[in-house]
Amino acid sequence: MRPRLLAATATAVLLPAGVLVPSAAGSAPSSRPGRAAVAGVPVGHTGEAAAVPAVPCPRRPAPKVSRPPRPSPPPSRAEERAVGGPALATAGLVVPAGVRRPPEVTATSWLVADLDTGQVLGGCGPHEYATPASVQKLLLAATMLPRLDPKQVVTVTAEDMDIEPGSSAVGLVAGGRYSVETVWLGLLLQSGNEAANLLARLGGGADGAAGGVRAMNEQARRLGALQTHAVTPSGLDGPGQFTSAYDLALIARACFADPAFRRYARTERTRIPAQPARRTKGFEIQNDNQLIYRYPGALGGKTGFTDLARHTYVGAAQRGGRRLVVTLLGAEPRPARGWEQGTALLDWGFSLPRDVSVGRLIEPGELDASPPALAATVAARPAAASGPVGDGLAGWWPVAAAAGGVTLLVAALLWRRRAAWRRVR
Repeated sequence: MRPRLLAATATAVLLPAGVLVPSAAGSAPSSRPGRAAVAGVPVGHTGEAAAVPAVPCPRRPAPKVSRPPRPSPPPSRAEERAVGGPALATAGLVVPAGVRRPPEVTATSWLVADLDTGQVLGGCGPHEYATPASVQKLLLAATMLPRLDPKQVVTVTAEDMDIEPGSSAVGLVAGGRYSVETVWLGLLLQSGNEAANLLARLGGGADGAAGGVRAMNEQARRLGALQTHAVTPSGLDGPGQFTSAYDLALIARACFADPAFRRYARTERTRIPAQPARRTKGFEIQNDNQLIYRYPGALGGKTGFTDLARHTYVGAAQRGGRRLVVTLLGAEPRPARGWEQGTALLDWGFSLPRDVSVGRLIEPGELDASPPALAATVAARPAAASGPVGDGLAGWWPVAAAAGGVTLLVAALLWRRRAAWRRVR
């Protein structure tokens, strides 16, 4: 099977006359009518993204905090950054032409997309590597929900309870017996790391939790989440564990397509049963995602935090017949918490016309389709201008500068990556 081509041939989206366009370093911005905004796309001959100035994202100041040194991410590959359309291959802001400026947030990267159509409405560094924290549990859900019987009763092992001291736990006990559905609720309502270990072990076959993590990475590849690599099922930090705002949107879309996940994600509270054999009483847990209590039309999602990742968040809501999802990484909780930053971006997304986009969420298995499709079928559909640009920033558009030779280069890189992945698997 050969992957589809991801780079479009030379395509430009032109800005309305009078809009300032960031220029190369050392030169002044241009307001010449018809000038294309460039924000980090063309593809270089080495397979790396060319160094092109990116439009700064609207960033809200946040208090400085002490955090561990950030790990070095894998090399940025041009074909991975082009997934979903060439406009998404930027470290900066990408929004449809003519729309109002998105809100300021503290997140280092984010993305807003339509769960049903897959259209990406905007983002900041959509394909930038970041650390996931507990939003990693959505990849676990997307992988294991179809594999596990929710009515099955399982026994917690000492291995399942091996989690980082002080990290989030639902309160399961070694030797306790719980239904798989109860474990899922503990995972999604209280972000239980012992629940994540148990579910990964159950779905990992003979290899246990290690097999579960391997299955998560295979699922990420099937979904097209090329920048996602799981090391732990829970999202607790591990060397080499990364994701991106775009990948999280792919994963969230797969989750929200599952009726069981939708029900679990909107559950406000449930009861963890007593374990008489272990001499423990039953207790109630509540959903820690404030979106479902405070945002009209909330569908749920997942929160996350580690000292390294900072605050991460995925949330979805429906309004006016639309279902949108927001993903954000590397946020600080002040002056607004992660879910509040998510609601601000959802409000912005719902305010946009239905026919604008900057890219799209690819379909599961699309990268493995054969024969390869024309590049334009994977590239973003051009957005229609929706009026005057608000606040002087919202009309920025990237441009793909990939021609026939570069298209062949991208195809070759993807083919080589696919072959290598098969050998590793």
